[in-house]
Amino acid sequence: MSAGSQSIPQFEDVTAAAERLVGVAVATPFVESPALSERLGGRVFLKLETLQRTGSFKFRGAYNRLVQLSPAKRRLGVVAFSSGNHAQGVAAAAALLGIPATIVMPADAPRIKTESTRGLGAVVVPYDRKREKREAIADRIAAEKGAVVVPSFDDPHIVAGQGTVGLEIAAQAAALGVALEAVLVPCSGGGLSSGVALGLRGASPATRLFTVEPSGYDGARLSLEAGDRIAAAGTRETIADALTSPAPGIIPFAVLKACGAGGVAVDDAALMAAVGFAALKLKLVVEPGGAAALAAILSGAFNASGKTIAIVLSGGNIDPEMLQRCLDGKPAP
Repeated sequence: MSAGSQSIPQFEDVTAAAERLVGVAVATPFVESPALSERLGGRVFLKLETLQRTGSFKFRGAYNRLVQLSPAKRRLGVVAFSSGNHAQGVAAAAALLGIPATIVMPADAPRIKTESTRGLGAVVVPYDRKREKREAIADRIAAEKGAVVVPSFDDPHIVAGQGTVGLEIAAQAAALGVALEAVLVPCSGGGLSSGVALGLRGASPATRLFTVEPSGYDGARLSLEAGDRIAAAGTRETIADALTSPAPGIIPFAVLKACGAGGVAVDDAALMAAVGFAALKLKLVVEPGGAAALAAILSGAFNASGKTIAIVLSGGNIDPEMLQRCLDGKPAP
């Protein structure tokens, strides 16, 4: 099956990715939260991708993409563009495989993400996100070097790699004798959410996936409701720097639609409250974008009462200053 000229990954691609990632990616913990279950009147399980290599799920898809490159392609290197988590995932995978990596990152990306990307050995090329197009910069660098551009979400190998999160959730829930009604996943371009949906469709078909996006960047929700891929406004600022794609990718949307996914949106106040709740009540450090699914259930954007659900905490790369603002309940200046 294809969307335009791009191939759509299948469940078998997710299981193949899982085999490639054995012993390389972390099989992250899946735990029930008594605090959330009691507060919300349901059973809530947490999938802790904050404990993945580089502090987010992104390593899974990046490694699955890079490990399949030919020796000749590896020598020429890879180029990616990212606000931080995909940058670190590609940099870490490239370092493990001995591949030169160049990452195009916003000049105002969280410092922890930029420093970590450089620390993993990648060359960071900063750009002004308000005036420059990161895709054009990445394409130019790739053309000069003969390098491969590694997209952050609109790539079948990336989606299949992220789908291993869904496989793990299904297996971990089954091992606990738990039947999940829903899994909530933070969403930007949809690489993670579509991958998880694909993994669940094959391993836990009764479980429905819901995307969670910042208000104003809820293109997946709008697209799923409309039945066609459309973009959200994407004009306001949001503290969820990792979730600023106004529309889902072509491949992710095709997968999400085929899997019957739903979607919800949350505002910045809910995201800040979720980050603070995670730190103070769950003893977990989660970045705003990574806390989107938690924000959805805490704010009531998704009603968890009486349900058995899992939420993915997708990333924990937050600057100390932003964490303190969330703990204080103060928006960023």
